Amino acid sequence: MTLPGLSDKFTPQPTLDNLTNSSRLRQLGVPMDITDLILNDHHEQRRLFAYLDEIEQTNTAALGAVWGRLKILLDVHAAAEEALFYPQLLKIGTGGGGESSAASETKDVIKDHNEIRDAAAEVGQHDVGSDAWRQAVVNTREANGDHMAEEERQDLADFRQHASLQLRHDIAVSFATFEAHHAAGIDAQDKDPESYVNDRS
Repeated sequence: MTLPGLSDKFTPQPTLDNLTNSSRLRQLGVPMDITDLILNDHHEQRRLFAYLDEIEQTNTAALGAVWGRLKILLDVHAAAEEALFYPQLLKIGTGGGGESSAASETKDVIKDHNEIRDAAAEVGQHDVGSDAWRQAVVNTREANGDHMAEEERQDLADFRQHASLQLRHDIAVSFATFEAHHAAGIDAQDKDPESYVNDRS
């Protein structure tokens, strides 16, 4: 049934009030969103860990290739977040998901990134496919899984609540560019959480 005065072809136009998720921001002409890019990377990391579950232990060529791709993704993703996303969160965030402040969130993240880098480096100390290698991969997966869950619950939510659509777009462009420039890998370095936050606050 058509209401009086309305055509069957009537389609409501998007407004800020009826935008309920980041994918619909594209209707406002904002084609990229840093929170989407981070979530996409998280999905890819989970997918590659799952591939390692399915590859036979004796197929060391496949295991080594997939792990090599995954380690690059872990290292470059963390470096991109540290260079581009978290400095902005420190400026505008107020704390999300139970954290008291953006500074507290960010210190936790840097600590997490260090643990993930250290766990991933341990993988390289063992023969591909060995029991020790498998356990080191599991340790990396656990550290990364805990980190992603916390980041999605706290940091991304905090950023969405305070960042403008334009800022979300601009960081996304820089983030995608950073990852493209370092597609072959990056020199992953641990950072001191306190110094990182103090230098950017």
